[in-house]
Amino acid sequence: MASHFSTHCHLPSFSSSNHFPFSSSSSISLHHFSKSSLGAVLSETNDKQEIRCRAISKPRTQEYSDIFQGSLATLKFREINVEDDIEEEQDIGVFVANEIKKRVDTIKSILGSMEDGEITVSAYDTAWVALIEDVHGSGAPQFPSSLEWIAKNQHPDGSWGDKELFSAHDRIINTLACVIALKSWHMHPEKCEKGMTFFKENLNQLQNENVEHMPIGFEVAFPSLLDMARGLNIEVPDNSPILNKIFAMRNVKLTRIPKAMMHKVPTSLLHSLEGMSGLDWKELLKLQSQDGSFLFSPSSTAFALMQTKDQNCHNYLNKVVKRFNGGVPNVYPVDLFEHIWVVDRLERLGISQYFQQEIKDCLNYVHRYWTEKGICWARNSNVQDIDDTAMGFRLLRLHGYQVSADVFKNFERNGEFFCFTGQTTQAVTGMFNLYRATQVMFPGEKILEHGKHFSAKFLRDKRAANELVDKWIIMKNLAEEVAYALDVPWYASLPRVETRFYIDQYGGESDVWIGKTLYRMAYVNNNNYLELAKLDYNNCQTLHLIEWGRIQKWYSESRLGEFGLNRRTLLLAYFLAAASIFEPEKSHVRLAWAKTSVLLETITSYVSDAEMRKDFMKKFSDCINRRDYSMGWRLNRNRIGHGLAEALVATIDQISWDILVSHGHEIGYHMHRSWEKWLSSWHREGDKCEGQAELLAQIINLCDGHWISEDQVFDPQYQSLLQLTNTLCNRLRCHQKDKVSDTATIITYPTTNTTS
Repeated sequence: MASHFSTHCHLPSFSSSNHFPFSSSSSISLHHFSKSSLGAVLSETNDKQEIRCRAISKPRTQEYSDIFQGSLATLKFREINVEDDIEEEQDIGVFVANEIKKRVDTIKSILGSMEDGEITVSAYDTAWVALIEDVHGSGAPQFPSSLEWIAKNQHPDGSWGDKELFSAHDRIINTLACVIALKSWHMHPEKCEKGMTFFKENLNQLQNENVEHMPIGFEVAFPSLLDMARGLNIEVPDNSPILNKIFAMRNVKLTRIPKAMMHKVPTSLLHSLEGMSGLDWKELLKLQSQDGSFLFSPSSTAFALMQTKDQNCHNYLNKVVKRFNGGVPNVYPVDLFEHIWVVDRLERLGISQYFQQEIKDCLNYVHRYWTEKGICWARNSNVQDIDDTAMGFRLLRLHGYQVSADVFKNFERNGEFFCFTGQTTQAVTGMFNLYRATQVMFPGEKILEHGKHFSAKFLRDKRAANELVDKWIIMKNLAEEVAYALDVPWYASLPRVETRFYIDQYGGESDVWIGKTLYRMAYVNNNNYLELAKLDYNNCQTLHLIEWGRIQKWYSESRLGEFGLNRRTLLLAYFLAAASIFEPEKSHVRLAWAKTSVLLETITSYVSDAEMRKDFMKKFSDCINRRDYSMGWRLNRNRIGHGLAEALVATIDQISWDILVSHGHEIGYHMHRSWEKWLSSWHREGDKCEGQAELLAQIINLCDGHWISEDQVFDPQYQSLLQLTNTLCNRLRCHQKDKVSDTATIITYPTTNTTS
């Protein structure tokens, strides 16, 4: 841990293609770090401060508390008053703004085109669809385009499956299904032979893979495919250690949900009917989804159509086959899943401010299909899961929608939480999203208290065992996502800090989801989001440094150091403002907050007794030109002295002038009134004054264009809230001062008693 700082802090930035054309001599430099986090410490040595940042590879719990990371949103470059290299800064500002706009427009186009979900095709499910005979009895394939898709999408090694990531489970089940489909219609014997060569050579690789990455329902579907292959005289093994293990897993899965139950109530087994025998289709058709599918599974629905010739099954498959040009995904639609996860990714990447209307539209859509039992990945489902429900609940509540925590009672039994009834293993991401949902619990919501305890213990146990591997997604850095959630309390997690970590954790288009086969969600995992996040973060960081320079210049010109204010206090005040209000367009609000906070600290610390307070009030009143609040100081600038009261009036007037010029709002009168009210209370009560929080809130609202009418000010509810806020903030401030005082006593005690 470093003990020496300068007044400039360069936080980790990001490099990407088509980024910033900066030379090494540029006055706005982006310092690139390759690691995922940073630590920073404040210290003071002979009136010189530094902020020194250090990169660390894997953050540990204690290191999160060392993070000193601010963020600034896009500052309008016309507002930057920097003496050197102003033209270069303007050029860079235009370039960055254009690059950001390009990516924002691209993403807006993506968000505006969301429908039932953008998802990749599954060869396994397509093979099941290709097996269907013409429902009119001609003996031809019902969906010949599905056979064409299979023929065109075999990999050079003879397999079918995800072409970017090799997974033995995925390639084996896709390949065997496609060979069966082609063999059934006596098509492409050379492709069948090549596929079976791959199958035999790679079957034993199943035992080398992580069981968590086994596709959903594999233990039920794969044995069924083996039986079908034997029926077509395709040579497959009868038994082997890995096959015996799979058969045992199938038996466990099928006993968890008795057939009698699965015929009466909707369960997750509806998603995998193609792997089962002895089904009562008369009863099962009563559990069919509204869109004609069986739990939105093309393969399960294809099997149902073969057995029942049901027109609703046919309509569903016909629609999906046309949508994907012959192929079908492993699940469809995935509309709720896509809408929810897109919003989560945009928010965690720190770019949601560019897409407020699109996010509102997404959440309105999710809320439209929300039920008291929860939701699943698709609308109008009779089966719900804790993963989609937890993520949806969290986002809806954060955005002000009324959702009851009682929904989680549907996923709890005997003190344990589950995703689906009858599940054989617990998903890490399901419990991770449950834990995140509990972060927004209200007092008294016992079910969420239980959920927090259960999910936190589950995640900590998995982390301790080094088993943070998920069964639903293969992602870049799940372990660090979980570590951040567990180690950094949500109420202490600053938006820009979370963004800095998540940019490193987000895998973009390399993340792969696990369904019946591997699949990708182009609108959820998108490199455009990542590139915009990097651009935005780097831009914010650069502007952060520029604003920090402006704050220091104001500090020097106001001579606040002469009144006992050090640069460490200045830096902390600015950091709190920047960490809380980081949006690009909020520069004036952020600076006003920081300056107001600094002036409050200076005044209350320097003006220490009743006589000094009286003198300060007189000077403040003398400095005010009551005839023109916005122009008075500028017209009389040379006649105002350099005292603390003069610095206060000058700052008030400068802030109000900047707002008038940039936004057309005249706030000078209201700012002076707000300060006068606080000063009067402070004059009477001294240290007991509780109005600092109220003053800060008023300044922030004024600078942000939020006006509070006289009627609102005197409303009893408003007054009650105001009193509670002032009291709470004052107590927290006093508590913090007591902690600092106690720490100082502990530190100095050994020094005063050391004689040898």
